[in-house]
Amino acid sequence: MSDWWGIGWLAILLVINAFFVGAEFSIISARRSQIEPRADRGSRSAKTAIWAMEHATLMLATTQLGITVCSLLILNVSEPAIHDLISKPLDALGWAVEVVEVLSFIIALVIVSFLHVVVGEMVPKNLSFSVPERAVLVLAPPLVFFATIFRPIIVALNATSNGIVRLFGIVPRSEANTAYTVDEVANIVAQSTREGVLTDYTGTLSAAFEFSTKRAEDVAIGVAKLVTLPEDATPADVEKAVAQRGFSRYVLVNEEMEPTGYLHLKDVIDLDEDEYLEPVPPKRIRQLISIFRSTDLEDALATMRRTGVHVARVFDEEGATRGALFLEDIIEELVGEVQDATRRNP
Repeated sequence: MSDWWGIGWLAILLVINAFFVGAEFSIISARRSQIEPRADRGSRSAKTAIWAMEHATLMLATTQLGITVCSLLILNVSEPAIHDLISKPLDALGWAVEVVEVLSFIIALVIVSFLHVVVGEMVPKNLSFSVPERAVLVLAPPLVFFATIFRPIIVALNATSNGIVRLFGIVPRSEANTAYTVDEVANIVAQSTREGVLTDYTGTLSAAFEFSTKRAEDVAIGVAKLVTLPEDATPADVEKAVAQRGFSRYVLVNEEMEPTGYLHLKDVIDLDEDEYLEPVPPKRIRQLISIFRSTDLEDALATMRRTGVHVARVFDEEGATRGALFLEDIIEELVGEVQDATRRNP
């Protein structure tokens, strides 16, 4: 093989090495939350990228195998070619053969090492760190294809490395950590606020972090403080309560003061005059759902949204009613006070 063929192989091997380096860093630095929307829209490259991120150890073993093979080939194929090209002009200087060989080797080694580190390592690494989501979408599919072809070898190498890791009492992980915990996000927001990058004028961000720590009983209104109506209340009773209290929703209770349902003003406002003094028809009464008092507030919100109710009964370990949870009060924990449209200011 001629020396110029060796130079050509050097260029090819540098590109392949750069591919494996770029793929490695894009998989560990890309945010899954940025890739999933593309996958949901049917992007095949995004789906492949998510699969690669879920099998991170296999993908990293693939990239390490590729980088190692490229490095060995560069050393054994390209370095001798550059060595020969450099030694020829040095021979013309009439220097001793030993001096020419040593200088040629050092110069060739410096050139190959420089190209390998800069072009084959640092450039693709910096590109992957700068645009990780774009990089993983481009590089993950060919990397997965390569891993599929050489899977038996890679699985064997990966199993060996996992076995060594377990000797140190550490459980290997196969999926890259691509999500922040609530505490991590809170710290990021706090630091950004201190540095003046982010401002939380309304306190919504702070409320969101506190929201995740609260439970249903923290927001529920106790039985003693509830404004209720008897379960046989009439439209006139509802209208009177709205006029006096200003609320649009009222929990209905039986003789034992146990909630049996709830009414909204609009449930009775369209009734005929002959029904005005009669108990509200049962079909007009809205059903309550029951939520355990220690349920996370975000889970309670999800349940109320899923069932379409605005009021829930909160119960304790013995099944006794501890109060009522209003959707409006949950929302207020996130965005601040929500004024009932029917409520008058004092």
